[in-house]
Amino acid sequence: MNKKSKWSINLGRIAGIEVRIHWTFFILFLYVLIVGRSQGQNLSDSLMMLAFILAVFFCVTLHEFGHALMAKKFGCKTRDITLLPIGGLARMNRLPENPSQEMLVALAGPFVNLVIAVILYVWLSLNDGLTELIDFAKLDAENFFPALFVANVVLAVFNLIPAFPMDGGRVLRALLSMRLPRHKATRIAGGVGQFIAILFVFIGLFYNPFLVFIGVFIFLGAQIETDYYQSKYLLRTFRIGDAMIHQFKPLHPSEPLSAAVNALLDGHASEFVVQDNSEPAGILTRKIILEALKTHGLDVPISQVMEKNFSVAEEEGLLDKAYEKMRMNNISIMPVVKGKKLVGLIDMENIMEFLLVRAAIANNKKLS
Repeated sequence: MNKKSKWSINLGRIAGIEVRIHWTFFILFLYVLIVGRSQGQNLSDSLMMLAFILAVFFCVTLHEFGHALMAKKFGCKTRDITLLPIGGLARMNRLPENPSQEMLVALAGPFVNLVIAVILYVWLSLNDGLTELIDFAKLDAENFFPALFVANVVLAVFNLIPAFPMDGGRVLRALLSMRLPRHKATRIAGGVGQFIAILFVFIGLFYNPFLVFIGVFIFLGAQIETDYYQSKYLLRTFRIGDAMIHQFKPLHPSEPLSAAVNALLDGHASEFVVQDNSEPAGILTRKIILEALKTHGLDVPISQVMEKNFSVAEEEGLLDKAYEKMRMNNISIMPVVKGKKLVGLIDMENIMEFLLVRAAIANNKKLS
């Protein structure tokens, strides 16, 4: 089951891709207004700066659509694009593992910004709009579009810095993957990214606090991606059946919601599979149970409130592929089937436990 983000606002769909804005984005607006007032800007100046930020983030959105549409050419679906104060984030159901394809997807975003910059440059050149230096502290109607031209050049160049997981870092990982296994390429690219992130933080402490936030984001992002690919590599030789949960208590669609509440209060699990005639029929999570209690009460049949749109895993399937699917699609639990028969469950917590057990076994063998 997929978890919807409660920290962002849905702005709509474009080309089948949901566009969202994170609530922290509004902190950026507030910051601009406060800094502007402290520097003596009037309301008109502040509104012009906010309009410029919106224009830049429109270009950021186009940048992310560049990634998304290129990924679509290689069979990778983008679930949503979220706008954050430090940029945009396109969440895909998977990433291309072919290094050349990954490189094209990574370069597509900065390429969009370069195209926008070229269009603005040509238009401004024809209208004598690039004759003066741009004062970003005093934006007005005359230097608005020249500043937007510069911003797009900066976006393209900055994103190509080889600081994984930024676009340039993904290009570096793709180049390394042409000669090295993907998990090793990710580890090297992640290390380079974290080194650059530390430089950003150091420079930001003295010159620009915004670089501190970017540095922290890059450092944590590089660590998360490195851990993910290392885990995926370690899981590559195992079946889903090797790590699945065998002992579980399924619920039945005809049972009242009170049965799910009792199972939840037992404390052994917070997510449950609903079984009908030995086949998985739905999923119940703590969130669904609590929301159903508010609107329907204890006596509503589970069949009316369970999540019916869910993913299943085959017992003989590859564990690394299940891990990738769950991670990329934010799936918390999957029923495991043999044929159509429900034989177990797999969740992220159990996969992590499995990795810890395998690591302990591997360390024991090294000591023997």
